[in-house]
Amino acid sequence: MIEFINVSKTYDNGTQALKDVNIKINDGEFVFIVGASGAGKSTFLKIIMREQVPNKGTVMINGYNLNKMKKKQIPLFRRTLGIVFQDFRLINTMTVYDNVAFAMRVIGAKEKEIRKRVPYILSLVGLSSKARHLPTQLSGGEQQRVALARALVNNAGLIIADEPTGNVDPEMSYEIVDLLNHINANGTTVVMVTHEHNLVRHFHHRVITIDQGAVISDSDDSDKLPEDYEKYEQMYPSEASADTETAETQEAEPVDIAEIITEEITVDEDKESVYFAQPNSDSELEEFIANYGVDTDDESDTEIDYSIYLESLTEENGGDK
Repeated sequence: MIEFINVSKTYDNGTQALKDVNIKINDGEFVFIVGASGAGKSTFLKIIMREQVPNKGTVMINGYNLNKMKKKQIPLFRRTLGIVFQDFRLINTMTVYDNVAFAMRVIGAKEKEIRKRVPYILSLVGLSSKARHLPTQLSGGEQQRVALARALVNNAGLIIADEPTGNVDPEMSYEIVDLLNHINANGTTVVMVTHEHNLVRHFHHRVITIDQGAVISDSDDSDKLPEDYEKYEQMYPSEASADTETAETQEAEPVDIAEIITEEITVDEDKESVYFAQPNSDSELEEFIANYGVDTDDESDTEIDYSIYLESLTEENGGDK
């Protein structure tokens, strides 16, 4: 559950990003967050992910009080979230399999469990055949599905999607949201920020509109949006389009994501692709994984040093983080 109680956020430069926001999102809901650029949507997400702390009010998420959270608790809290970014944020030197497995490795999952869970999640997002491909060998839509698989692999009860259709073509936009719709049908909470109003209108879910830091409307269905919502549609014309006949007649069929495929991945060497890559492994990455979110007896606030891993990753990607 997500609950914002009289939450306000003002940055050091005087910008008031959120003003007395009161929002309650229950477990199992699918909620669209809409509004113009600068309305406060990004700050709303940053507070949910505990990248920012409000100046006023209380934020409760998945049983955590984010206002009173210590720095060493942040990694543990973030394990309860699955986050999908607009720019994918995949590691280009890792295969699709390893990008998804990485999310399990950083929480110390055993390789046996990884070999069971990752193939199942890749099949769920339709990427079983691309497990050994690198991100650069995938389309934008496929890369976004890898990012979604990574968010799902640790069985998070809450998915945060920040403009997940922003870097994919219009037809793929519907596929991405439809996939989120299937995940939600199984009880996973989904909070999605978007400018794609055709998507908002098509998928009948709750819509929260933020304007100048305040919640100006909260509609329980996209068929009941306020009249002033049209101004956002005019400011941000939607590019997404769908086959109306197909889209209107299709319904999300629940998928049992609790089921786990037990077969381990095997590779027929005679049929091995020229793109096949063994899982990446290096000492710096292993050290990063080993120290991710480790509890200590020291009550002082501590932070994980990501610099070593990020520097090595930057070098591998030609200077791009």
